[in-house]
Amino acid sequence: MKLNLLSVLLAGSAVFLVACNGDDKGTNDGAITPEKPPEVEVNNIQNPVVSTPVAYKFTQDYPPNAAESVVMTYKMKGILGKETQATTLVFTPRTAPPSGGWPIVVWAHGTTGVADSCAPSQNSLISTDREGTKDDTIYQTIDNFVKEGYLVVAPDYEGLGEPGGQEIHPYKNLKSEAYSITDAVVATKSWLGNKVSNRWVVVGVSQGGHAGLGAAQYAARANMDYKGVVALAPSNNMEMIVQLSEKKLETASVRDKVVGYTKLDALTAFMAAGLKSVYPNEPVYSMVFKPPTDKIAEQAESLCITQLAETFAGAMVNYIFKNGGSLDGYPRKVDGYLNNPIVKQLLDKDSQPLQTIIKTPIIIYQGGGDTIVLPQATDAMVEKARSLGIKIDYRTDPTWNHTSVATINAKNGKILEDVKGLLAK
Repeated sequence: MKLNLLSVLLAGSAVFLVACNGDDKGTNDGAITPEKPPEVEVNNIQNPVVSTPVAYKFTQDYPPNAAESVVMTYKMKGILGKETQATTLVFTPRTAPPSGGWPIVVWAHGTTGVADSCAPSQNSLISTDREGTKDDTIYQTIDNFVKEGYLVVAPDYEGLGEPGGQEIHPYKNLKSEAYSITDAVVATKSWLGNKVSNRWVVVGVSQGGHAGLGAAQYAARANMDYKGVVALAPSNNMEMIVQLSEKKLETASVRDKVVGYTKLDALTAFMAAGLKSVYPNEPVYSMVFKPPTDKIAEQAESLCITQLAETFAGAMVNYIFKNGGSLDGYPRKVDGYLNNPIVKQLLDKDSQPLQTIIKTPIIIYQGGGDTIVLPQATDAMVEKARSLGIKIDYRTDPTWNHTSVATINAKNGKILEDVKGLLAK
């Protein structure tokens, strides 16, 4: 009976589980002032490709228009300022390189987790939800890019899939995600030489949209011809999203509370794990979660998004059965955790994109029906960025949710059209 109830509850969050394969204005005190953007260190890593790239093991997912589908291990500058190793998928077109080489399209993925087993290079490009429905949006999007003659680089991000198996992915750290992208582009150019152009763009969804906006800020690190970013439902203003979501759930049904808290707590646990990568000696989980929920949060280091969400939901369902159908008193978050100094540093500064002047093209898609990256958050981010003088092509639709914002605009050709337009400039 408990398992059946859990299945019903999680069915309501199926969009969340597939898509994340995603004061009222938020707080940005301490943000970088726009007058003088930070200096960006150019990548000068020697021999950035570590050994010969190996075949991507999911042969059934090879895009049919790709000549090669490989996993490349490369060197990048990590969040702690030291050189580290990371992994990326690389898909090369079947068409011969044009004069000047294949342009590069970076595909930046959404939330999968922080453990190596969650890395996209270690998983299928085609996701399957709990009802067995397959989503081939990423697969088809990558195939459309290589069919067009673009080389696709799809980084796992720092700490995901890295060979040493000792690092934790610094989840939602903007600079870490950005360097994961810029340094993967540099390594790919080093590997393929004149077959690859210096021109590159980024397309990202959810966490990947966040990473793409980070790459826009730090694009100079690659020292190549960066052309712009297409960010779909980009993660931003996490504090605002948490506060608005928690407020709405206060009066929700028990079922909706479990679904909503499952989303929030799983993503917050990944945030705590990401903090541990930067502050390894801090008790990050008990800093954010009350016992015994902090022990569930610790599993963020080993469980990917679906499994972690199910673990959080299962604990809540068990509590409901033992407490007369109520969640009252369930131990979730520590009161005031958002004001903890290291949490606040991440939320206000280290994770928030578009805090400094960016002059390259930015296209942002946001759905009005998104319950993960709330439209209020992205609206506020865009409004503030525009007040700094940043030009943004902002596209919204009230019918798009966190999944359909990508699937619709991939299938109708808009994303490919955007990429063509950026690379033509």
